[in-house]
Amino acid sequence: MILKPFKLERYFARYEFSAKYLLSSSDCDGISQNELLKLADDETRHLWDNLTLGYTESLGHPLLREEISKLYQGINSEDCLVIVPEEGIYIAINSILQKGGHVICTFPGYQSLYEIAEGLGCEVTKWKPQEENRWRFNTDFLEQQIRPDTRLIIVNFPHNPTGYLPTKDDYQKILDIARKHNIWLFSDEMYRCLEHSLGTRLPSACEVYEKAVSLFGMSKVFGMAGTRIGWVVTRDRDLYAKMAAFKDYTTICSSASSEILSIIALRAKEKIIASNLIRIKKNLNLLDDFFNDCKDLFEWVRPKAGTIGFPKLKAETGTLEFCKKAIKEANIMLLPSTVYDYGNKHFRLGFGRENMPGVLEKFREYLKQYIK
Repeated sequence: MILKPFKLERYFARYEFSAKYLLSSSDCDGISQNELLKLADDETRHLWDNLTLGYTESLGHPLLREEISKLYQGINSEDCLVIVPEEGIYIAINSILQKGGHVICTFPGYQSLYEIAEGLGCEVTKWKPQEENRWRFNTDFLEQQIRPDTRLIIVNFPHNPTGYLPTKDDYQKILDIARKHNIWLFSDEMYRCLEHSLGTRLPSACEVYEKAVSLFGMSKVFGMAGTRIGWVVTRDRDLYAKMAAFKDYTTICSSASSEILSIIALRAKEKIIASNLIRIKKNLNLLDDFFNDCKDLFEWVRPKAGTIGFPKLKAETGTLEFCKKAIKEANIMLLPSTVYDYGNKHFRLGFGRENMPGVLEKFREYLKQYIK
Protein backbone atom coordinates (compact mmCIF):
# COMPACT_ATOMS: atom_id res chain seq x y z
CA MET A 1 0.00 0.00 0.00
CA ILE A 2 1.31 3.45 -0.98
CA LEU A 3 -0.18 6.33 1.02
CA LYS A 4 0.22 10.02 0.25
CA PRO A 5 1.57 12.32 2.97
CA PHE A 6 -1.11 13.19 5.55
CA LYS A 7 -1.39 16.93 4.91
CA LEU A 8 -3.31 17.84 8.05
CA GLU A 9 -1.01 15.93 10.37
CA ARG A 10 2.11 17.32 8.68
CA TYR A 11 0.74 20.85 9.12
CA PHE A 12 0.03 20.23 12.80
CA ALA A 13 3.45 18.65 13.28
CA ARG A 14 5.03 21.85 12.01
CA TYR A 15 3.00 24.41 13.95
CA GLU A 16 0.96 22.87 16.82
CA PHE A 17 3.72 23.01 19.42
CA SER A 18 5.50 26.11 18.14
CA ALA A 19 2.59 28.53 17.70
CA LYS A 20 1.72 30.34 20.93
CA TYR A 21 -2.03 30.48 20.30
CA LEU A 22 -4.09 27.63 18.83
CA LEU A 23 -7.38 28.56 17.20
CA SER A 24 -7.89 25.42 15.11
CA SER A 25 -7.74 22.58 17.64
CA SER A 26 -10.54 20.05 17.31
CA ASP A 27 -10.47 18.62 20.83
CA CYS A 28 -11.84 19.87 24.11
CA ASP A 29 -9.40 21.09 26.74
CA GLY A 30 -7.13 18.31 27.93
CA ILE A 31 -8.21 17.11 31.36
CA SER A 32 -5.40 16.86 33.93
CA GLN A 33 -4.56 13.48 35.42
CA ASN A 34 -5.06 14.84 38.94
CA GLU A 35 -8.49 16.19 38.05
CA LEU A 36 -9.49 12.92 36.44
CA LEU A 37 -8.34 10.78 39.35
CA LYS A 38 -10.59 12.81 41.67
CA LEU A 39 -13.51 11.37 39.68
CA ALA A 40 -12.47 7.76 40.29
CA ASP A 41 -14.74 5.47 42.28
CA ASP A 42 -13.37 2.93 44.75
CA GLU A 43 -12.96 0.21 42.15
CA THR A 44 -11.12 2.32 39.56
CA ARG A 45 -8.97 4.00 42.22
CA HIS A 46 -7.88 0.55 43.39
CA LEU A 47 -7.12 -0.44 39.79
CA TRP A 48 -5.02 2.70 39.35
CA ASP A 49 -3.11 2.41 42.62
CA ASN A 50 -2.28 -1.24 41.99
CA LEU A 51 -1.64 -1.01 38.26
CA THR A 52 1.21 -3.05 36.80
CA LEU A 53 2.62 -1.95 33.47
CA GLY A 54 2.63 -5.26 31.65
CA TYR A 55 0.77 -6.33 28.53
CA THR A 56 -2.99 -5.76 28.41
CA GLU A 57 -5.74 -7.78 26.77
CA SER A 58 -5.64 -7.33 23.00
CA LEU A 59 -9.39 -6.68 22.73
CA GLY A 60 -9.25 -4.15 25.55
CA HIS A 61 -9.72 -4.25 29.32
CA PRO A 62 -13.05 -6.02 30.07
CA LEU A 63 -14.23 -3.15 32.29
CA LEU A 64 -13.35 -0.63 29.59
CA ARG A 65 -15.29 -2.55 26.96
CA GLU A 66 -18.21 -2.75 29.37
CA GLU A 67 -18.21 1.03 29.89
CA ILE A 68 -17.92 1.60 26.12
CA SER A 69 -20.97 -0.58 25.49
CA LYS A 70 -23.01 1.65 27.82
CA LEU A 71 -22.68 4.50 25.31
CA TYR A 72 -24.90 2.55 22.90
CA GLN A 73 -28.29 0.89 22.68
CA GLY A 74 -28.35 -2.84 21.92
CA ILE A 75 -24.55 -3.18 22.04
CA ASN A 76 -22.63 -5.42 24.42
CA SER A 77 -18.97 -5.48 25.37
CA GLU A 78 -18.23 -8.29 22.90
CA ASP A 79 -19.05 -5.88 20.06
CA CYS A 80 -16.39 -3.35 21.18
CA LEU A 81 -12.74 -3.49 20.10
CA VAL A 82 -10.34 -1.08 21.83
CA ILE A 83 -7.88 0.57 19.44
CA VAL A 84 -6.08 3.84 18.79
CA PRO A 85 -8.62 6.01 16.89
CA GLU A 86 -6.48 6.37 13.74
CA GLU A 87 -5.68 2.67 13.95
CA GLY A 88 -9.39 1.89 13.99
CA ILE A 89 -9.85 3.53 10.61
CA TYR A 90 -6.90 1.61 9.20
CA ILE A 91 -8.01 -1.74 10.62
CA ALA A 92 -11.67 -1.46 9.64
CA ILE A 93 -11.12 -0.31 6.07
CA ASN A 94 -8.44 -2.95 5.48
CA SER A 95 -10.78 -5.61 6.90
CA ILE A 96 -13.70 -4.59 4.65
CA LEU A 97 -12.10 -3.72 1.32
CA GLN A 98 -10.12 -5.44 -1.37
CA LYS A 99 -8.44 -3.95 -4.42
CA GLY A 100 -10.82 -2.85 -7.12
CA GLY A 101 -13.88 -2.00 -5.05
CA HIS A 102 -15.78 1.28 -5.10
CA VAL A 103 -16.16 3.52 -2.04
CA ILE A 104 -18.22 6.65 -1.37
CA CYS A 105 -16.86 8.96 1.33
CA THR A 106 -17.98 12.28 2.79
CA PHE A 107 -15.53 15.02 1.79
CA PRO A 108 -13.73 17.14 2.92
CA GLY A 109 -12.67 15.07 5.87
CA TYR A 110 -9.94 13.37 7.81
CA GLN A 111 -7.59 12.17 5.09
CA SER A 112 -7.26 8.55 6.19
CA LEU A 113 -11.00 8.00 5.72
CA TYR A 114 -10.52 8.03 1.95
CA GLU A 115 -6.74 7.76 1.55
CA ILE A 116 -6.53 4.20 2.92
CA ALA A 117 -9.20 3.01 0.48
CA GLU A 118 -7.33 4.63 -2.41
CA GLY A 119 -4.09 3.11 -1.16
CA LEU A 120 -5.71 -0.31 -1.32
CA GLY A 121 -6.49 0.25 -5.00
CA CYS A 122 -10.15 1.18 -4.63
CA GLU A 123 -11.93 3.95 -6.50
CA VAL A 124 -13.30 6.62 -4.16
CA THR A 125 -16.20 8.92 -4.99
CA LYS A 126 -16.07 12.03 -2.80
CA TRP A 127 -19.45 13.12 -1.47
CA LYS A 128 -19.24 16.91 -1.07
CA PRO A 129 -21.65 19.04 0.98
CA GLN A 130 -23.71 21.99 -0.22
CA GLU A 131 -22.20 25.04 1.45
CA GLU A 132 -25.09 27.17 0.21
CA ASN A 133 -27.41 24.81 2.14
CA ARG A 134 -25.54 25.07 5.45
CA TRP A 135 -23.14 22.26 4.52
CA ARG A 136 -25.88 19.66 3.93
CA PHE A 137 -24.84 16.35 2.39
CA ASN A 138 -27.55 15.66 -0.19
CA THR A 139 -28.63 12.02 0.02
CA ASP A 140 -29.81 12.11 -3.60
CA PHE A 141 -26.15 12.30 -4.63
CA LEU A 142 -25.35 9.25 -2.53
CA GLU A 143 -28.10 7.19 -4.15
CA GLN A 144 -27.02 8.27 -7.62
CA GLN A 145 -23.41 7.21 -7.05
CA ILE A 146 -24.14 3.62 -5.97
CA ARG A 147 -22.64 1.09 -8.39
CA PRO A 148 -22.66 -2.73 -8.58
CA ASP A 149 -19.10 -2.73 -7.21
CA THR A 150 -19.76 -0.27 -4.35
CA ARG A 151 -18.51 -2.00 -1.21
CA LEU A 152 -18.38 0.73 1.42
CA ILE A 153 -19.94 4.06 2.39
CA ILE A 154 -17.84 6.17 4.77
CA VAL A 155 -19.48 9.00 6.72
CA ASN A 156 -18.33 11.37 9.44
CA PHE A 157 -21.07 12.93 11.57
CA PRO A 158 -20.78 15.31 13.37
CA HIS A 159 -18.64 16.38 10.46
CA ASN A 160 -15.00 17.45 10.51
CA PRO A 161 -14.38 20.25 9.51
CA THR A 162 -17.82 21.87 9.04
CA GLY A 163 -19.58 20.80 12.24
CA TYR A 164 -22.54 19.63 10.15
CA LEU A 165 -25.02 17.15 11.60
CA PRO A 166 -27.68 15.59 9.36
CA THR A 167 -31.33 15.62 10.23
CA LYS A 168 -32.65 12.30 11.48
CA ASP A 169 -34.54 11.90 8.21
CA ASP A 170 -31.40 12.39 6.10
CA TYR A 171 -29.45 10.04 8.35
CA GLN A 172 -32.14 7.38 7.98
CA LYS A 173 -31.95 7.75 4.20
CA ILE A 174 -28.22 7.00 4.35
CA LEU A 175 -28.91 3.85 6.36
CA ASP A 176 -31.72 2.83 4.02
CA ILE A 177 -29.48 3.23 0.97
CA ALA A 178 -26.73 1.12 2.56
CA ARG A 179 -29.19 -1.60 3.57
CA LYS A 180 -30.98 -1.59 0.22
CA HIS A 181 -27.73 -2.26 -1.63
CA ASN A 182 -26.15 -4.45 1.10
CA ILE A 183 -23.18 -2.10 1.48
CA TRP A 184 -20.88 -1.76 4.48
CA LEU A 185 -21.05 1.52 6.39
CA PHE A 186 -18.09 2.98 8.31
CA SER A 187 -19.23 5.78 10.60
CA ASP A 188 -16.66 8.14 12.14
CA GLU A 189 -18.43 9.42 15.25
CA MET A 190 -15.51 11.04 17.08
CA TYR A 191 -17.57 14.16 17.96
CA ARG A 192 -20.75 12.33 18.98
CA CYS A 193 -22.17 13.51 22.34
CA LEU A 194 -21.19 17.12 21.58
CA GLU A 195 -24.44 18.10 19.87
CA HIS A 196 -25.27 21.76 20.55
CA SER A 197 -29.06 21.31 20.65
CA LEU A 198 -30.94 18.84 22.79
CA GLY A 199 -32.57 16.08 20.78
CA THR A 200 -30.39 16.29 17.67
CA ARG A 201 -28.11 13.37 18.56
CA LEU A 202 -28.22 10.64 15.94
CA PRO A 203 -28.23 6.93 16.70
CA SER A 204 -24.82 5.37 16.35
CA ALA A 205 -24.62 3.49 13.05
CA CYS A 206 -23.70 0.27 14.85
CA GLU A 207 -26.98 0.45 16.79
CA VAL A 208 -29.25 0.61 13.78
CA TYR A 209 -27.46 -1.14 10.90
CA GLU A 210 -26.11 -4.67 11.04
CA LYS A 211 -23.30 -3.97 8.51
CA ALA A 212 -22.01 -0.82 10.21
CA VAL A 213 -18.79 -0.08 12.05
CA SER A 214 -18.77 2.91 14.41
CA LEU A 215 -15.62 4.75 15.51
CA PHE A 216 -15.42 6.75 18.75
CA GLY A 217 -12.81 7.50 21.39
CA MET A 218 -11.46 9.62 24.21
CA SER A 219 -9.69 12.28 22.14
CA LYS A 220 -12.25 14.93 21.26
CA VAL A 221 -15.25 14.67 23.58
CA PHE A 222 -13.34 13.82 26.75
CA GLY A 223 -10.19 15.92 26.23
CA MET A 224 -8.00 12.83 26.56
CA ALA A 225 -6.20 12.65 23.22
CA GLY A 226 -2.97 11.76 25.01
CA THR A 227 -4.37 8.44 26.20
CA ARG A 228 -4.64 7.27 22.56
CA ILE A 229 -7.71 5.21 23.42
CA GLY A 230 -10.54 4.69 20.97
CA TRP A 231 -12.78 1.88 19.80
CA VAL A 232 -14.62 0.40 16.85
CA VAL A 233 -17.99 -1.23 17.38
CA THR A 234 -19.83 -3.66 15.12
CA ARG A 235 -22.45 -6.34 15.57
CA ASP A 236 -21.06 -8.36 12.66
CA ARG A 237 -19.09 -11.17 14.29
CA ASP A 238 -17.07 -12.12 11.20
CA LEU A 239 -15.91 -8.55 10.63
CA TYR A 240 -15.13 -8.15 14.32
CA ALA A 241 -12.92 -11.24 14.19
CA LYS A 242 -11.09 -9.88 11.14
CA MET A 243 -10.43 -6.55 12.84
CA ALA A 244 -9.24 -8.21 16.05
CA ALA A 245 -6.81 -10.38 14.06
CA PHE A 246 -5.59 -7.38 12.07
CA LYS A 247 -4.77 -5.57 15.30
CA ASP A 248 -2.11 -8.22 15.98
CA TYR A 249 -0.09 -6.50 13.24
CA THR A 250 -0.55 -2.95 14.55
CA THR A 251 -0.60 -2.11 18.26
CA ILE A 252 -1.37 -5.62 19.62
CA CYS A 253 -2.75 -4.09 22.82
CA SER A 254 -3.36 -0.76 24.50
CA SER A 255 -1.52 1.19 27.21
CA ALA A 256 -2.39 -0.20 30.65
CA SER A 257 -2.52 3.23 32.31
CA SER A 258 -4.56 4.75 29.48
CA GLU A 259 -7.18 2.05 29.77
CA ILE A 260 -7.74 2.67 33.49
CA LEU A 261 -7.88 6.43 33.01
CA SER A 262 -10.45 5.92 30.27
CA ILE A 263 -12.61 3.70 32.48
CA ILE A 264 -12.62 6.46 35.09
CA ALA A 265 -13.64 9.08 32.52
CA LEU A 266 -16.39 6.95 31.00
CA ARG A 267 -17.90 6.35 34.43
CA ALA A 268 -17.95 10.13 34.91
CA LYS A 269 -19.03 10.87 31.34
CA GLU A 270 -22.10 12.96 32.18
CA LYS A 271 -20.07 15.40 34.28
CA ILE A 272 -17.20 15.69 31.79
CA ILE A 273 -19.43 16.10 28.73
CA ALA A 274 -21.70 18.63 30.44
CA SER A 275 -18.71 20.76 31.42
CA ASN A 276 -17.33 20.69 27.88
CA LEU A 277 -20.70 21.59 26.35
CA ILE A 278 -21.02 24.63 28.60
CA ARG A 279 -17.66 25.87 27.33
CA ILE A 280 -18.50 25.08 23.71
CA LYS A 281 -21.81 26.95 23.78
CA LYS A 282 -20.24 29.96 25.49
CA ASN A 283 -17.51 30.08 22.87
CA LEU A 284 -19.99 29.67 20.02
CA ASN A 285 -21.92 32.71 21.19
CA LEU A 286 -18.68 34.71 21.12
CA LEU A 287 -18.00 33.45 17.60
CA ASP A 288 -21.47 34.54 16.46
CA ASP A 289 -20.68 38.08 17.58
CA PHE A 290 -17.20 37.92 16.10
CA PHE A 291 -18.36 36.84 12.66
CA ASN A 292 -21.19 39.35 12.68
CA ASP A 293 -18.62 42.08 13.30
CA CYS A 294 -16.33 40.66 10.59
CA LYS A 295 -18.97 39.78 7.98
CA ASP A 296 -17.14 41.77 5.31
CA LEU A 297 -14.17 39.43 5.70
CA PHE A 298 -15.75 36.05 6.47
CA GLU A 299 -18.78 33.88 5.76
CA TRP A 300 -19.83 31.79 8.75
CA VAL A 301 -22.12 28.77 8.88
CA ARG A 302 -22.79 27.99 12.54
CA PRO A 303 -21.87 24.37 13.34
CA LYS A 304 -24.55 22.06 14.72
CA ALA A 305 -22.27 19.82 16.77
CA GLY A 306 -18.68 19.28 17.82
CA THR A 307 -15.86 21.72 18.44
CA ILE A 308 -14.98 23.04 14.98
CA GLY A 309 -16.35 25.19 12.18
CA PHE A 310 -15.25 26.01 8.64
CA PRO A 311 -15.55 29.73 7.87
CA LYS A 312 -14.87 31.12 4.40
CA LEU A 313 -12.42 33.94 3.77
CA LYS A 314 -13.77 36.64 1.44
CA ALA A 315 -10.43 38.36 0.91
CA GLU A 316 -8.52 37.75 -2.31
CA THR A 317 -5.73 36.18 -0.28
CA GLY A 318 -5.93 32.39 -0.19
CA THR A 319 -6.32 30.82 3.21
CA LEU A 320 -2.97 29.03 3.07
CA GLU A 321 -1.19 32.38 2.85
CA PHE A 322 -3.66 33.90 5.34
CA CYS A 323 -3.01 31.15 7.91
CA LYS A 324 0.75 31.25 7.49
CA LYS A 325 0.74 35.02 7.97
CA ALA A 326 -1.36 34.63 11.12
CA ILE A 327 1.27 32.30 12.55
CA LYS A 328 4.19 34.49 11.50
CA GLU A 329 2.71 37.85 12.48
CA ALA A 330 0.43 36.98 15.43
CA ASN A 331 1.59 33.52 16.56
CA ILE A 332 -1.98 32.23 15.99
CA MET A 333 -2.51 28.84 14.37
CA LEU A 334 -5.46 28.29 12.02
CA LEU A 335 -5.88 25.35 9.65
CA PRO A 336 -6.22 26.14 5.92
CA SER A 337 -8.61 24.19 3.71
CA THR A 338 -5.65 23.21 1.53
CA VAL A 339 -4.78 20.47 4.04
CA TYR A 340 -8.17 18.94 3.19
CA ASP A 341 -7.60 19.38 -0.58
CA TYR A 342 -10.71 21.54 -0.47
CA GLY A 343 -9.74 24.68 -2.29
CA ASN A 344 -7.99 27.67 -0.73
CA LYS A 345 -10.86 29.75 0.68
CA HIS A 346 -11.83 28.14 4.00
CA PHE A 347 -10.09 27.48 7.30
CA ARG A 348 -10.86 25.33 10.32
CA LEU A 349 -11.54 27.12 13.59
CA GLY A 350 -11.78 25.34 16.95
CA PHE A 351 -13.87 26.42 19.93
CA GLY A 352 -13.58 23.62 22.47
CA ARG A 353 -10.94 25.20 24.72
CA GLU A 354 -11.16 27.48 27.74
CA ASN A 355 -8.65 30.01 26.37
CA MET A 356 -10.53 30.56 23.10
CA PRO A 357 -12.08 33.91 24.14
CA GLY A 358 -8.62 35.40 24.79
CA VAL A 359 -7.16 33.98 21.58
CA LEU A 360 -10.18 35.22 19.63
CA GLU A 361 -9.56 38.75 20.90
CA LYS A 362 -5.94 38.55 19.77
CA PHE A 363 -7.18 37.33 16.38
CA ARG A 364 -9.65 40.23 16.22
CA GLU A 365 -6.83 42.68 16.93
CA TYR A 366 -4.67 41.07 14.27
CA LEU A 367 -7.48 41.34 11.68
CA LYS A 368 -7.56 45.14 11.89
CA GLN A 369 -4.97 45.19 9.10
CA TYR A 370 -7.52 43.44 6.83
CA ILE A 371 -10.59 45.43 7.83
CA LYS A 372 -10.43 48.94 6.47
